[in-house]
Order: sequence, then C-alpha cells, then structure tokens
Amino acid sequence: MFSSFDTISDTIFPVNTSAKLLEAMTRHPLDWRIDQLQTVAQQHGISWRHNGGSHYAFVRTDGQMLVVPAHRPIQSVYIKQFVKFVKGA
Repeated sequence: MFSSFDTISDTIFPVNTSAKLLEAMTRHPLDWRIDQLQTVAQQHGISWRHNGGSHYAFVRTDGQMLVVPAHRPIQSVYIKQFVKFVKGA
C-alpha cells in the first residue's frame, strides 16, 4: 500500500497524497507539472479537458472553470489560481 509514500516528484500518487500536494503547492508554487494538478483535481472531484492544445481546462462540479497552460514548469501565478480554485470546490 502507498499510504506512507511521500515523494511528490513521482507521477503515481496515492489518494491521501493529493492533500500533501495541495499543501505543497500552497507553500511553494514553483516547478509543478500538469499531471500533479490532475492528481489533485481528481481527488477533489474536479474534471479536466485537453483538446490537444497547450492548455488544460479544469472544471468544478458547480460549472466554474480554470484554464492552465501545460508548459513545464507551470508558472506560479497559475498554481496559486489552481489552489484557490480547488479550495473553493
């Protein structure tokens, strides 16, 4: 079981790691990847769309949407917006 797995840089995350990721994003909004945002979004019931372009659209159940460029690393301004978006879900 992955319950004690703490490594944020890996691409496979246990369910309880999404809370750790979100907290880490809050403290250090630099050098994040789109797959890490997807992990957090999935665990908070937020879906996402990618139409083959350079951006991902995250959509909450209330219909609110946040568009994030998928360039690596994602700029801190987008991580800060994503954290607020998730916490508002």
